[in-house]
Amino acid sequence: MEELKPRPASSFPLTPLTFLDRAATVYGDCASIIYNNTSYTWSQTHRRCLQLASSLSSSGIIETGSIVSVLAPNIPAMYELHFAVPMAGAILNCINTRLDARTVSVILRHCQPKLLFVDTLSQSLALEAISLFPAEAEPPILVLIEDNEYDTNAENSANSSIDSRFFCTYESLVEKGDSNFDWIRPQSEWNPIVLNYTSGTTSSPKGVVNTHRGIFLVTIDSLVDWAIPKQPVYLWTLPMFHSNGWCLTWGMAAVGATNICVRKFNAPIIYTLIKRHGVTHMCGAPVVLNMLSNYPEIKPLQSPVRIHTGGAPPPAAVLSRIESLGFVVSHVYGLTETGGVVVSCAWKREWDRLPAADRARLKARQGVGTILMSDVDVVDPESGESVKRDGATLGEIVVRGPCVMLGYYKDHETTNKCLKNGWFYTGDVGVIHPDGYLEIKDRSKDVIISGGENLSSVEVESVLYSHPAINEAAVVARPDEHWGETPCAFVSLKGDLSQKPSENEIIEYCRGKLPHYMAPKTVVFKEELPKTSTGKIQKFVLRAIAKGMSDFSFSSSSSTRMSRM
Repeated sequence: MEELKPRPASSFPLTPLTFLDRAATVYGDCASIIYNNTSYTWSQTHRRCLQLASSLSSSGIIETGSIVSVLAPNIPAMYELHFAVPMAGAILNCINTRLDARTVSVILRHCQPKLLFVDTLSQSLALEAISLFPAEAEPPILVLIEDNEYDTNAENSANSSIDSRFFCTYESLVEKGDSNFDWIRPQSEWNPIVLNYTSGTTSSPKGVVNTHRGIFLVTIDSLVDWAIPKQPVYLWTLPMFHSNGWCLTWGMAAVGATNICVRKFNAPIIYTLIKRHGVTHMCGAPVVLNMLSNYPEIKPLQSPVRIHTGGAPPPAAVLSRIESLGFVVSHVYGLTETGGVVVSCAWKREWDRLPAADRARLKARQGVGTILMSDVDVVDPESGESVKRDGATLGEIVVRGPCVMLGYYKDHETTNKCLKNGWFYTGDVGVIHPDGYLEIKDRSKDVIISGGENLSSVEVESVLYSHPAINEAAVVARPDEHWGETPCAFVSLKGDLSQKPSENEIIEYCRGKLPHYMAPKTVVFKEELPKTSTGKIQKFVLRAIAKGMSDFSFSSSSSTRMSRM
């Protein structure tokens, strides 16, 4: 055959932004977003995103390649910004609203956004973060996202006035934009579309750069792997600031879904929304599964709801309870660096005939690479050779494929450490079973996953060591049926104390210096922590102790437990 070269018509850059154009054509009069009493069709969402992109492009504030940050929960504006910002040629940076002001400030100073969109209830967080900027640093221009749909209570009314430091409101930008705006397509599909920061589990948060091409492919991959049909009803219990909702922000446009947005939730709210809107799909950490399965007033669902869950493996008892109610659970694995889900526990029909305990054991495994993920392996971190497929030999999980990030923003050294030999080294430790399925066994740097949030034991330990009464400290994961894992601190105290601190005092001390989800939930006092012959604390001994401790965390109500989310 004669040699043919790519032509412009066949080498058009891939981008998930085209999904919105198609949704407006195919599903124009169908519901796109429902949030309390607010609802939009796909035609309206398309128009609003174009108007916002137009305003951003003509503002003179941003240019192609500028970074635009957003600090907001799962409300319609957050969804629209996933299209509007890159449609203006900018790069979207979603910031975790659960972070403390210090960490938000670190992220903003590192990525230097031109604009920062701020939800009305995050005003104080954003302003405090900016107040921590050094004098020479230029803060971003602030845009306020008002929320008239949120319940007018003391919390909201205290933040209802527009601070003079805000440039304008979100809706004013939408209103003045051009609905016929010819949105800015990427010159190359390798151009960045989003900048997402990791949880800072081992150091300061790292900025992950994902491309239009990578996000397009991982989005399509997720839709195929989960077998999502056309026009599902998707409930946003997974934060959009977590890897852009595992790329389902764009994916829901591709299939013309109805997005059910929710600012805050607990079990009654979720069940109410499922019944009211006929929800078919949702995502969440195992903590969400546990919350739903423990709600005392629920009856089995009239129609099945499919749930993607990731993070710590869901306990067998939780899986059994949640599936008996009519939920269909699938276990997945991904990282910020892969843009979304790249490993899933592909289910086989013959497994349905197994006893419940065996089904739960199989479902708790992370699984196999998704269709578009080129390769997933577990290797010896020194030699790079694949470990034995015996379900016992430990190694580091590595992946490669089109969804892997370009690298870490302004951090070539760390990028080169994890992107080597043609693979992305995840830092997670796992095994490969004889059937080829992957299972995570541990996490590098002693990362703890609590309620879907990654936290660093090293960071918590540094705060504990700053307590005047603490001599030694070590933090490990304590298994928890609700949160998956919680931080458990083992401490020894100084010998010259006139008064020893209580467990609660130490916990409150940490809560004053850390985001609340990072503070220890348990403190164990010991005369001396176990050490190796070289003086290194033996964390494997402490993990065994923590694992054997009785779990008393289920006496609180669902609403109390969800206050941390």
